[in-house]
Amino acid sequence: MFRRMLPAAGLLAALAAPAGAQTQLTIQHPLPLNSHYGAGASALKEAFERASSNRFRVNIQRNDNEREAIESVQIGTIECSITSTGPVGNFVPETRVLDVPFLFRDTAHARGVLDTEIGQGLLGRFQPRGLAGVVWMENGFRHLTNSRREVNMPADVRGMKVRTMENQVHMRAFTALGALPTPMAFSELVPALQQGTVDGQENPIPVIVANNLNQVQRFLTLTGHVYSPAILICNPAFLARMSAADRAAFTEAARAGAAANRARVTAEEQSGVEELRRRGMTVVTQVDNAAFQAALAPSAQQIEQQLDAALLRRIREWRQ
Repeated sequence: MFRRMLPAAGLLAALAAPAGAQTQLTIQHPLPLNSHYGAGASALKEAFERASSNRFRVNIQRNDNEREAIESVQIGTIECSITSTGPVGNFVPETRVLDVPFLFRDTAHARGVLDTEIGQGLLGRFQPRGLAGVVWMENGFRHLTNSRREVNMPADVRGMKVRTMENQVHMRAFTALGALPTPMAFSELVPALQQGTVDGQENPIPVIVANNLNQVQRFLTLTGHVYSPAILICNPAFLARMSAADRAAFTEAARAGAAANRARVTAEEQSGVEELRRRGMTVVTQVDNAAFQAALAPSAQQIEQQLDAALLRRIREWRQ
């Protein structure tokens, strides 16, 4: 009951605040400050505080339980969250279309889809769920790490316990490969790897680098099996209380944050593999992607039967 009262209390405090008072805006994200999420959040903070002449103060916090952060945004105990789309499908099912394996040809394809009418249409699906999708950010393409053996082909994954996000599309894909998908919050990942509860995990290079997963994983295979977007989600009531000018400034600041986030991903994808190799990981770069796609084909067909076929076709056929 106390948690349910917090949004109302926050609203009363905002209404009672004297003119010119500073408004606090909290943004949570699951990664260290020195990460691609941290880069995006910091750029947003700098741009919005400057544009609002410091009438808004942006407080950046780490919360590596993404589902909890999304719920907090939904009920209004925090204003915004930067999160991967993995858990978002549990709140906005339409976004699950983005999790289909090998859906995007490359980064340019993914960014183009998200930044044009297809991605903007998906942002519009958040409002009925009590959330506001503000801008698409990025994690990059997901790759597989593990502590057991080199993975060169789908058969090498068989029997491996792999941590996945709480995402049915991802879990079905790894089941199709013969792995044992184990969904858990990111906050539980490192202890699970240390204790051997799971053998491996899958994440983009910037996430692997920022969280030093090389300390608990020996092998990295550049599967690139799923493109992982990120998204800035905010509480609709908080945005509605802003003036039109402040909302416009916040939107521009969010775009600046997205640009900084993507620039950091681009840089780390170029340097991160060599950095992980320097840290001692064995990196498998020559992957038979066609074999992985073939192994995942039956699962992909089942998954796609539950998704928007027309939207999937538009994404696949998108060209600049």
